[in-house]
Amino acid sequence: MSETVKHTPHRDDIGAKTGMWLFLFTELLLFGGLILIYAVFRINYNHEFHEAASHLSVKIGVVNTIVLITSSLTIVISLAKMQRGNVSGSSDYLWITMGLGFLFLMNKLVEWTAKFQHGLYPGSEHMHELPKGESLFYSLYYSLTGLHALHIIIGLGIMIYILKQMSAEKIVPNNYVKLENAALYWHLVDIIWIILLPLFYLTN
Repeated sequence: MSETVKHTPHRDDIGAKTGMWLFLFTELLLFGGLILIYAVFRINYNHEFHEAASHLSVKIGVVNTIVLITSSLTIVISLAKMQRGNVSGSSDYLWITMGLGFLFLMNKLVEWTAKFQHGLYPGSEHMHELPKGESLFYSLYYSLTGLHALHIIIGLGIMIYILKQMSAEKIVPNNYVKLENAALYWHLVDIIWIILLPLFYLTN
């Protein structure tokens, strides 16, 4: 009489975490290279960088920093609740994290819109009339903050996927590595913004 063997899905949590850390390292290299370029140009055009930065809203930059730091806290709470078996609470705090991410993007959109209305965007006639250092500042500003905003959007997409996995009971208290990796990614996004804040908003 043969016995039916029940196979459980293969899990490699250590491999998944290692893969995420390697991915985050490549992201740091990407932003690190761009920040190095910023540093070189800032040394050569220090006065122009200060002048250009004076036209950015420090208030919006600081508010967005507070928003992202708060979102880091809420995703940590989401993960903690999942670890303690509170799936519903974990889902709630993940929704709050997403809401804060959308708030960040809305603030950034308001800021970019104001700059566009003043002709301060790559390729504009006004940009070509600016001193080279100021033009470089705004080009780096749009490149780095735009790339960061793209990472925010990707992070929001990941959280939507995580919420669907929770609803399907594929992310549960004894299997939450995907949520853990999503939290790691979101922390990276927050750290990068904390680095960008003084480079662009607090340099004037």
